[in-house]
Amino acid sequence: MAICVCAGAGLFCPFGTTPSTLMVTSNMKVLTSSPAATIMDKNPIVNIPPFGMCTSLANPTVASATAAALGVLTPMPCIPNTVAPWVPGSPKVLVGAYPALSNTSKLMCAYGGAISVTAPGQAKTLVP
Repeated sequence: MAICVCAGAGLFCPFGTTPSTLMVTSNMKVLTSSPAATIMDKNPIVNIPPFGMCTSLANPTVASATAAALGVLTPMPCIPNTVAPWVPGSPKVLVGAYPALSNTSKLMCAYGGAISVTAPGQAKTLVP
């Protein structure tokens, strides 16, 4: 059974060098242990802080720095490039007008990373 994700949830990107923490802004009215997240909490910087340095060659800044270093992978600052909502959202639970975000949801970065939830930010509310 999936767990509802809240503000402060731990996030992981396979191309980032450090973990990150979810910031919830889409709906500040529904609380579990902190504001409940929805699939629309997807915006870079606002909801998805950087993951330290990016190592994906699909990121133009990483590709450019790597080319300048004669092919030696050169990580550059991570600025997530997320344009679509998290998938899948909860099929049965709405937070405001949007599906709740669950700990099994993924957020795709245009640079190839599949951002995942490592810690839901709370552990008591279950999403059916």
